[in-house]
Amino acid sequence: MSYKILTLNNISVRGLERLPRDRYEVASEIGHPDAILLRSADMHTMDVPASVIAVARAGAGTNNIPVASLSRRGVPVFNAPGANANAVKELVLAGMFLAARNICQAWGYVRSLQGDDHAIEDAIEKGKKQFVGHELPTRTLGVVGLGAIGVEVANAALGLRMKVLGYDPQITVQRAWQLSSGVEQALSLDDLFARADMVTVHVPLNDATRGLVNANRIRLMRRGSVILNFARAPIVDEAAVLQGLDAGHLASYVCDFPTRAVKDHPRVVALPHLGASTGEAEENCAIMVADTLRDFLENGNVRNSVNFPEAVLPRIGENRIAIANDNVPNMVGQISTCLAEEKLNIADLLNKSRGDLAYTLIDTDAPIPAGIIARLRSIPGVLAARLV
Repeated sequence: MSYKILTLNNISVRGLERLPRDRYEVASEIGHPDAILLRSADMHTMDVPASVIAVARAGAGTNNIPVASLSRRGVPVFNAPGANANAVKELVLAGMFLAARNICQAWGYVRSLQGDDHAIEDAIEKGKKQFVGHELPTRTLGVVGLGAIGVEVANAALGLRMKVLGYDPQITVQRAWQLSSGVEQALSLDDLFARADMVTVHVPLNDATRGLVNANRIRLMRRGSVILNFARAPIVDEAAVLQGLDAGHLASYVCDFPTRAVKDHPRVVALPHLGASTGEAEENCAIMVADTLRDFLENGNVRNSVNFPEAVLPRIGENRIAIANDNVPNMVGQISTCLAEEKLNIADLLNKSRGDLAYTLIDTDAPIPAGIIARLRSIPGVLAARLV
């Protein structure tokens, strides 16, 4: 079986190489695609073809993808969590040094100097005192969100001899194993803000995290504290940060999201969304998401989905059905009855759920008649069904 993949952005060749040309047709213009592969393109205004059964983003965030509407169609949305973690971690660490030593402000001062070398040297000796900073050891870093990036940042900060507080009530077992035992658990977000000299956020943007860094939490921070935001702009209340900077309560704000309000502020370092902008990160994201997409198309397995449950079933033979449905009682029973009426014996079955969605993989002992897919799709609550 062959598959058509529509790309909405340039995807690293290293990732596209994971999709064999004898089975995959990949193009920026293609009719009736089976899947969409993208990076930053905005899909919210796009008319997603009915043929699409999967969407995959070569990156972590999926705010540019209409996840809710795709979920209602039974379409999984995949991303590449952790593939750009090292790139973002390095930029966060750079941001910490920039803030602690006032490097950008000092560089700007030097570039503004006029005159000969003697005049410049004299001005430097007189002016450098305004850029006195501090060292990172003995300072406390608060890390909000302990996913792939947050864990790497926390562990790296320990290596700099900082004290590290972490907060993530939804930390996974996998990330907990990766997190150094030297990272102290904050009791709450307010506890973390009250005890940290620097706070860095690494959470997805949703209703719960919008404005997570706000005026109340900034007031809890020590005078001269630093906030770093390399996650998503609206996670930080920009107006509250500017107020904190102007009042002298905050020393610096380092972010990856320039706006008219912050880009020229003397205590702000705003970078042009460089978090994952390395060749290595782009390759890693493309490779991860291409492998994930291929496994779903060819085997029905679901890994790294933002809306579907994790569902991986080793294949028994060549006869497999994949079904997405509403997470309501008796769905598996109705599906099993449908197969039994076709005299199909189930060799293996996996059923997983996540919120309102459920996903089922079924291997059968005998070949599956094509007509059974139409019967499965006719069951109330079934969102999508296909032979794999």
